[in-house]
Amino acid sequence: MLWYNAWLETRWRFLIGLALLLCSVVATVLLYPQLLKLIPLAPTNGSGELAQKIRESVELLRQYRGYVWSKWFGDNLLKMATLFAILLGTGGVLSGRAAMFTLSMPISRSRLLGIRAATGLAELFILVFIPSLFIPLLSPAIRQSYGVGTVLIHSACVFVVAAAFFGMTLLLSTIFSDVWRPLLIALAIAVVIGIHDEIFYRQPYTVFRVMSGESYFRGGQMPWGGLLLSAIVSAVMYYGAVAKLARRDF
Repeated sequence: MLWYNAWLETRWRFLIGLALLLCSVVATVLLYPQLLKLIPLAPTNGSGELAQKIRESVELLRQYRGYVWSKWFGDNLLKMATLFAILLGTGGVLSGRAAMFTLSMPISRSRLLGIRAATGLAELFILVFIPSLFIPLLSPAIRQSYGVGTVLIHSACVFVVAAAFFGMTLLLSTIFSDVWRPLLIALAIAVVIGIHDEIFYRQPYTVFRVMSGESYFRGGQMPWGGLLLSAIVSAVMYYGAVAKLARRDF
């Protein structure tokens, strides 16, 4: 029953996210031939940091592997996984008309929150991995290929970091009883992190560069330090949420 209640609470966020990501990955793959025709028109002259970034982007797009990493794992999936990790974490067990009834059931609050967290993480896992696996399936349609192993590695990086955003929102949802404050605070934090990463984009271990698996893409090495830190943050946020819910009076 608890699993079913958690599914009912999050199902529309999950289903909408899955539909959007599936449409996005199909468009990402099928538009590559058209983008190849536009690459010769891109300006590559000039000096300065902006011109350097344009040249780097153009070089990435010339190869299918670089295009997929740049447009999917480093952009579309990264942003949408962060957004839906926050949306799935919002609500927790305190919001909704049935919240007091659920908390009054003969079950520990830690188990109740654990089921809610496990449901959200399972949905997030599906949102990250299933659409990404369409890349090797659709690539032959445009006479390209992409390895399943590479998809799994990059998807794992996205999932681990996105899980930290999920844990943060879950913690905020045990502090605030409404839906909007956890959502808006988590989104604001994500935006600040994105701005920071854009300013310091040459640093190897900024949050979203770890999330995209850039070090693996460029040098064949996984960002183990950043992934481990993200997993620790997720665990700390979860146990913080359990402790906060256990001490809260209603």
